[in-house]
Amino acid sequence: MILHDALYARGLRILAFPCNQFGKQEPGTAEDIRQFADKFGAQFDIFEKVEVNGAAAHPVFKFVRSQLSDVLGSSIKWNFTKFLCDRDGKPVERFSPPRNPLSLQKKIEALLDRPAASS
Repeated sequence: MILHDALYARGLRILAFPCNQFGKQEPGTAEDIRQFADKFGAQFDIFEKVEVNGAAAHPVFKFVRSQLSDVLGSSIKWNFTKFLCDRDGKPVERFSPPRNPLSLQKKIEALLDRPAASS
């Protein structure tokens, strides 16, 4: 929320995709998930629950996974994997779940300072 508040006006968009493929940690409905996030002041976009791995993976995750693998391959190993994309939607970097989003602020700001290729 701090990143969202600080960088939204510059173009940052945080997109959250709940997924129940990891230890069934996201069993609720879309409304349950939104209400839970609202308790923490989440203002970013939260989409419907999706699958991120396997044949039924959402196209967004098929795309970002095909562009950026980690040391264990392209599949997503756990919730809260983060993908940093540029203004053109090109995946630039991938971060493991334990990585604190606040530690990405300088990387995000550097991307926000670059114009989109289509500009």
